[in-house]
Amino acid sequence: MMVFSLWKHIHRQRRWSLAPFGPRKTAKSITDHIRKELLEIESDPSDLEEWIDVVMLALDGAWRTGKTASQITRALNAKMSTNEGRRWPDWRRMKPDEVAEHIR
Repeated sequence: MMVFSLWKHIHRQRRWSLAPFGPRKTAKSITDHIRKELLEIESDPSDLEEWIDVVMLALDGAWRTGKTASQITRALNAKMSTNEGRRWPDWRRMKPDEVAEHIR
């Protein structure tokens, strides 16, 4: 079984991304690209590669804000803990495509 390190992946992706795209902060181009990928997901929700494109674009956007791999992984972990601590609506009472937002 392969052990995956998000921290190492962010460093690897950053090194690679700098070569073709440079160090520029490209929030607009990244969010535009995410929108394009989301349209592809909507046309085929089972296409894992398109989902991964969104994840990688989000990570690229995150480190381009000046955050380190450690800050990104801590933020991801903290957000998961926040979501775990929230109350959520009963999914059985929701429409299949309805957005599930936490209960405020």
